Amino acid sequence: MPQKKTYFNWSSGKDSALALYYLLQDDTYSVEYLLTSVNATYDRVSMHGLRRTLLEMQIQSIGLPNGTIELPEQPTNAEYEAELRKKVSELQFNGFECAAFGDIFLEDLRRYRETQLQPFGIEAVFPLWHKNTRALLQEFIDLGFKAIVICANADLLDSSFVGQVIDSSFLQRLPEHIDPCGENGEFHTFCFQAPYFRYPIKFSVGETVLREYHYNGSVSRFWFCDLIPL
Repeated sequence: MPQKKTYFNWSSGKDSALALYYLLQDDTYSVEYLLTSVNATYDRVSMHGLRRTLLEMQIQSIGLPNGTIELPEQPTNAEYEAELRKKVSELQFNGFECAAFGDIFLEDLRRYRETQLQPFGIEAVFPLWHKNTRALLQEFIDLGFKAIVICANADLLDSSFVGQVIDSSFLQRLPEHIDPCGENGEFHTFCFQAPYFRYPIKFSVGETVLREYHYNGSVSRFWFCDLIPL
């Protein structure tokens, strides 16, 4: 049976990195494209706050074709979905049959992704679905992946959390109320080394800043640790 032509929704973080590792071992799928949402105003990866330059260095190390969804500073759902439909339509035209994601257990997010893809006849694939998040993070470490925390929810974690490298001691220090993979949005990471990277990504750690986001009358606050490419 021929492999299904697949694009991967690449966030630049650890869950994406491990999910892609799973897919690259699976003969069912042929991953031929990485797609990332980017805040065009700040030239950074959406949600993660990673500089575009580091995203590009990371993808060059992986060696797959790639593209972006370019978004305004604080896009509405309608703006995001319009850009998404445009990009998915282009990928469908180029023969892509599957879209893969690094989500683990958020049912509403999975349904949302499947609903967005349904009109295009594209299958949504979730390699990490319903796996134990503590076991996943340990596997990530054991396989030789390396990542650093670059964004954290300030209502749940203090500023010392960003800039920490994901390792066994990180897992032990993690507060009990925080999901080991940050699956509830507690934190985001940048993966700088993986078994399938041709070389690790080099960077230095810059300043930490606190940013506020206003959405539908609510305010959320996040710590961001700036990484500077070397």
